[in-house]
Amino acid sequence: MTAALKWNLVSIEDYLAGELDSPIKHEYLGGVVYAMAGTRNIHNTIAGNTFARLHFRLSGRPCLPFNSDTKIRIRLPTQTRFYYPDTSVVCRPNQDDDSYQDEPAVVVEALSKGTRRTDEGEKKDAYLTIPSLNVYLLVEQDAPLVTVFRRTEAGFVREVYDGLDAVIPLGEIEIDLPLAEIYAEVAFIPEPGNEDEG
Repeated sequence: MTAALKWNLVSIEDYLAGELDSPIKHEYLGGVVYAMAGTRNIHNTIAGNTFARLHFRLSGRPCLPFNSDTKIRIRLPTQTRFYYPDTSVVCRPNQDDDSYQDEPAVVVEALSKGTRRTDEGEKKDAYLTIPSLNVYLLVEQDAPLVTVFRRTEAGFVREVYDGLDAVIPLGEIEIDLPLAEIYAEVAFIPEPGNEDEG
């Protein structure tokens, strides 16, 4: 007979309180807390550009962009999760004293070698369960390419926007987002280890 492994699960309340004082961000999956890895400068440039462009284009409109310091709470049937997306847009924000948002309309993740599997799999599957979410964007780092999952009456459909001349229509929040703005000041350099992939 084997003994079941017992986890010391963290409560949501303890997790949220700890994040307010922690110098390191952590994501939360049903009581298990995971420290987030650091990022490269190109990732921060892309995430910063995306937030800045969304902030500029949404100025004076009802929807607000949030940067990677704002968590998204996802309430799945079997557990609650908190993720830190690179950028999000919320049209029905939580109270100002909350440290997370519940109803994002748009979520953006900048892909890297270390996060691709999670961003394209576990996180995508979780984000797409949020009733308010209309668009999930996956932004490549080594080429001007964005994959969009957009809510339709038939469910989420996948769209690909390729090249600096491409423009992502975001009618859901009444703006467009040019790839040239997402990738402003970005010099495309393959991530270490990508040379052998293919």
